[in-house]
Amino acid sequence: MQNLAPIALFVYNRPEHTRRTISYLQKNLLADESRLFIFSDGPKTDTDKAKVEEVRQMAEEVTGFKSVKLITRKENLGLANSIISGVTKLVNEYDKVIVFEDDLLSSPYTLQYFNESLNRYVAEEKVMHIGAYMYDLPNKNLPETFFYRAATSWGWATWARAWKEFEPDVDKLMQQFDKQKIHWFSIEDTMNFWKQIQQFKAGKNNSWAIRWYASIFLKDGLTLNPSHSLVHNIGHDGSGVHSNNENTYQVQIARKAVKEFPSEIKENPQAYQAIKQFLSKRKGNLLQRGVRFIKQLQVRYLVKK
Repeated sequence: MQNLAPIALFVYNRPEHTRRTISYLQKNLLADESRLFIFSDGPKTDTDKAKVEEVRQMAEEVTGFKSVKLITRKENLGLANSIISGVTKLVNEYDKVIVFEDDLLSSPYTLQYFNESLNRYVAEEKVMHIGAYMYDLPNKNLPETFFYRAATSWGWATWARAWKEFEPDVDKLMQQFDKQKIHWFSIEDTMNFWKQIQQFKAGKNNSWAIRWYASIFLKDGLTLNPSHSLVHNIGHDGSGVHSNNENTYQVQIARKAVKEFPSEIKENPQAYQAIKQFLSKRKGNLLQRGVRFIKQLQVRYLVKK
């Protein structure tokens, strides 16, 4: 496979998570033919400096790729601005990009899946995003890959032609939604996507991902996804800036290569229903919600200590 997409890896102050993420990436087919760009954000506080420097020293020693380039920031951009600027830089130079954060374990076939998908759908304007994560869906009879409306942010890829449609201005995005669009955007009110938009507007989150999904949705775009997840997020241990301690989204990583891709460019209705069912039941019963809430409070208390 020629003309492989560059890999953008965004890191901050979690050396162990970063080490594991890189270790799994190194084991990927095509890793030794791929260019890796590690974007290291600047420390937000003095207490972050030592960990940020530890991650950078680790990054300086990474091997196993065609090339490795470390891009360090003196100032703290924050995750959203770091990702937006890094992705923009690479798609402008290479016309496509594969994106990882520092808490994602990948299948040995994840890079192969991304590059195959990027090549296969490069000319399909409607296809705007390739996702590698998928929930542990109850329907085990779905095709290997399918199109869906929402964009997952745990391991993804895109092209310059799609990224140019990214609208960072939340006001411009919100102006284009009506009640019916909000309903469909939120997977028939089973997921809090619109609430995330409102929270960004109110300054309660700084998500690039919800604005990217909204940009795709408003262009009537589609995302490609595997039915069996090719990545697992290890950041839900309370260690991340934007993560809680929970197991709702735990998955077993697929251990075989993806062979089947959809030829029809439209959302798969069976996959949509399976995802909607998962989302509607993801929080469990009242007791399960209470236990999870207590665990999250305990982690936050320990982190503060």
